[in-house]
Amino acid sequence: MKIGLVGLGRMGAAIAQRLRDNGSNVIAWDQNEAACAALAKGGLKIVGSPRDVAAESDVVLSIITADDGVRHIFTGSQGFLSADVSGKLFIEMSTLQPMTGRELAPKVADKGARLIESPVLGTIPQVRDGKLFALVGGEPEDLERARPVLEMLTRRIMHMGPTGAGYAMKLAVNLGLGAYIQAISESLALGAQQGLTLDQMLEVLQEAPYASGWMKSKVGVIKGEPPEMTLDIKTLRKDIMSAVATGAITGVPMPLSAGTLASLSAAVANGKGSGDLGELPKFLREQMVQNFK
Repeated sequence: MKIGLVGLGRMGAAIAQRLRDNGSNVIAWDQNEAACAALAKGGLKIVGSPRDVAAESDVVLSIITADDGVRHIFTGSQGFLSADVSGKLFIEMSTLQPMTGRELAPKVADKGARLIESPVLGTIPQVRDGKLFALVGGEPEDLERARPVLEMLTRRIMHMGPTGAGYAMKLAVNLGLGAYIQAISESLALGAQQGLTLDQMLEVLQEAPYASGWMKSKVGVIKGEPPEMTLDIKTLRKDIMSAVATGAITGVPMPLSAGTLASLSAAVANGKGSGDLGELPKFLREQMVQNFK
C-alpha cells in the first residue's frame, strides 16, 4: 500500500517516520521547501503538490494547521481533488472546525473517493511509540478501511460518530486543556503574590485532585527549563478560536473559553506564539503580577 502524507511539521514528520519504520511506502509534500529537503535527505519521497501525492497513493493522510489550508489542499488547483482520486481513501488528521469536515466530505464523495477525519490525542513521543488516540468521524466502513494505517500510529481508535464528530471531540479536549492552563496560571500568580515559591506550589499542585499528566510532564518547562516542543501557543489559540466559533454557530455560550482565548491572544501578541504550551503559565503569571502592580 502506498500512503500519501501532506503536512511535514513536527507531527507530520514524526508520522512519516513512524509509517516508514513500519515498512510503509510514503509519498509526501509540504509547502515548506526546507522541511521537504531535510526529510528527502533521510529518504522520504517528496513530490511537487498535493495533487501528485493523491495521484501516487492509495490512502492519503493530511495533518496541517488551519481550516483554510485544508480546504486548499483538497480543492485548490493543485489539490487532491484535481487528480483522479476514484476509489482512494483520505484520512484527515488536522484539528479543524466540524463544519469544515462536513463541507469537504461530499466534495470528496463526488470524486468517487472517501474521507474520514481522525484528529489525534498525543504529541511527538506518542507518535514515535505508536500510541496516539484517534478520534474518528465518518462512516464506519471507511474507518474499517483506514484501520490498518491508523493502527500503525495509535494505541486506540474511537469512532465518535458521523463527519464532524471527531473534530468536535478534539476541540472539546483542547478547550479543556486551555482552560486548565489558564487556571494553573492564575493559581501560580495568586500564590506568588502571597509569598509562596514556585517550587512549593508546583509540588503541591501535582498532588491536587485535579493534577494532570500534562502538568507533571511540564513542571520543568513551567520552572523555566527549555522545552521539548509539543504543541505551541499559537496553535492552541487557533483551536480555542475554532471552539468558540463552533459554539457561537450552534448557540452554546462559552464565557470561560472566551477568557482563555483572550489570554492566549495576549501571549501571541507579545511574541510568545511559537513557544511551547508549558511556557504559557510563566507568561500569564508575569502579566497578572505586572497588571496588579
